[in-house]
Amino acid sequence: MIFFFLSSGLFLGWSLGANDAANVFGSAVGTKMVSFKKAAIIAGIFVIIGAVVQGAGGAHTLGSLGKIDALAGSFTVALSAAITVFYMTKFKLPVSTTQAIVGGIIGWNFYTGNPTNINSLTKILTTWVAGPILGAIFAVILYQLFKFILKRRKPHLLKLDAFLRFALLVVGAFGSYSLGANNIANVMGIFVSAAPTTDLDFVLFTLSGIQQLFLIGGIAIAIGIFTYSKRIMKRVGNSIVQLSSEAALVVVLSHSIVLFIFSSQALSDFVASIGLPAIPLVPVSSSQVIVGSIIGIGLLKGGRGIKFGVLGQISIGWVTTPILAGLLAFFALFFINNVFKLKVTQDSELINPFTKSHSEIDSNNSYKIEQDTSVLTNAFNIDSQFISETENVTESTINDSLQLGLNLQIIDSTEISSLESTNKISETNSSFWKKATFILLALIILLIIWYLFSGSRFDENKNREIVKKREEFQKAEQELIESELKNVNLKKQHLQNELKFKNRELVNFALHVIQKDSVFQRLKDKIDKIKNETDSDNRKQLIKDISTFVNQNLNTDKDKETFNIHVEEESREFYTRLNQLHSGITPNERRLCALVRLNFSSKEIASILNISPKSVEMNRYRLRKKLNVPSSQNLNDYISKI
Repeated sequence: MIFFFLSSGLFLGWSLGANDAANVFGSAVGTKMVSFKKAAIIAGIFVIIGAVVQGAGGAHTLGSLGKIDALAGSFTVALSAAITVFYMTKFKLPVSTTQAIVGGIIGWNFYTGNPTNINSLTKILTTWVAGPILGAIFAVILYQLFKFILKRRKPHLLKLDAFLRFALLVVGAFGSYSLGANNIANVMGIFVSAAPTTDLDFVLFTLSGIQQLFLIGGIAIAIGIFTYSKRIMKRVGNSIVQLSSEAALVVVLSHSIVLFIFSSQALSDFVASIGLPAIPLVPVSSSQVIVGSIIGIGLLKGGRGIKFGVLGQISIGWVTTPILAGLLAFFALFFINNVFKLKVTQDSELINPFTKSHSEIDSNNSYKIEQDTSVLTNAFNIDSQFISETENVTESTINDSLQLGLNLQIIDSTEISSLESTNKISETNSSFWKKATFILLALIILLIIWYLFSGSRFDENKNREIVKKREEFQKAEQELIESELKNVNLKKQHLQNELKFKNRELVNFALHVIQKDSVFQRLKDKIDKIKNETDSDNRKQLIKDISTFVNQNLNTDKDKETFNIHVEEESREFYTRLNQLHSGITPNERRLCALVRLNFSSKEIASILNISPKSVEMNRYRLRKKLNVPSSQNLNDYISKI
């Protein structure tokens, strides 16, 4: 039966592990610097250690806010907080487990008539504001220190990467310990009254009853980490990583320090011992401290990219979460107490007057009147016996006096009891109207917040539509740019093809020139043959052949001229760049560079320039020296890159 009542707290612990573990290892898993399996094992182990070793401080503060002394009451409060967190998360509203459990405890106080400890409530409310602010302050200090160390040491990228991987593991372990120590009070703090009375002795250490309870809660948090936190880790990690790996490490470390500060009894005692105010040991919202740390880094970088609307959402969460949890706990306690007839508190006198009728109050008052009357009667009987033994008074006189006194006492007792009954009824009615007024005000506040939130949601939807239209316009514009880019690429491709064609045309011209040289060589051979021919008929025939051959190749000079014009036009930009790099180059050297750039061989260049191949090699050597091209580099490659 005890484990059934603990189930709501265990469910709250499971959801805490599933959601808040991402604040500790989200950056490491999101960047794949640490595997999820390794992160889950480390987080699960250290969250249990933190819960068992250092979880009592926050539980004591929640206990002083409202000491829930019945299992049914603890079950109902934890279930109300869990339902509030679940549905607010589902509707993407800002939520904190700490604020939900505080609201549930206050709802229990109102239902049972227990007074709420204003001092404890003030401490808790103060830490809700101080947590994100401290997270931002620590983040700024640690980030500046980290950047200073990196600037001084200037580590190699590989060493920095290895350090970050190790540091993320260490900081994640510390953060898991702090998460368990600080937030176990949310999970099991209200069940402290149900803790076992016997300690478990393990020789090396002993677990008290409260530590056994925290061990169960820590295991529930660890199960939440193993079963459901992977997806949330990756989502949160990717958002944190936008800060950079160094900033993400600083954010997690500052968050862990804040949680540790508000859960360390030793640190609180040390601060008090040096004359400073003791640090309140209070459960702090892990998510809100993370947000505060990220905002601190953003402010350090000039405030660019910070969504200040997050601050407004957190403020709304501070108000709506405890009110919703408190109202739900109040009505759930009424249902549990009256329908299932389960005790939500051990003190029957503190039960809320909503559960008592006026007839019950009147019957209790009449019962008290009868008790008072019997007491008075007994008292006067004792007095009569004393009088009869000590004085000589007649029996009739004594009886008359006794009867008269008894009647007077009964009348006085009845009047007093009637007045007390009237006062209690008026006090009950006054208490009823006070609590009814509080509930009405809470509902009005919720309606106002709902109205404001719905208005903001409407504006958000409107802005989302505007952003969507803007994105569609940008998409259309992007498509237009891409289309124009494709056209430019097509034109570029066309020009490249045309350039290749012209290069090929130049090559053809060069080959044609080479062919002409071959023709003239053949012509020379034929002339030499005529010289040696003695037969007149044969000589005439050879001369006729030569004439025909010459007529066929009379346009050689024209072809060379056309070829030279094409080379000059194609190499115009090349000549400009060549003159910028090497201003002292001669026209012949420039022409040689153009032919080398077109990948003509030395023999082909010799034919085009009408010089010997050996002369071409000499000119290439002089050109290499003039251009300062080292012998290890190919001249053709150097010229082609100009």
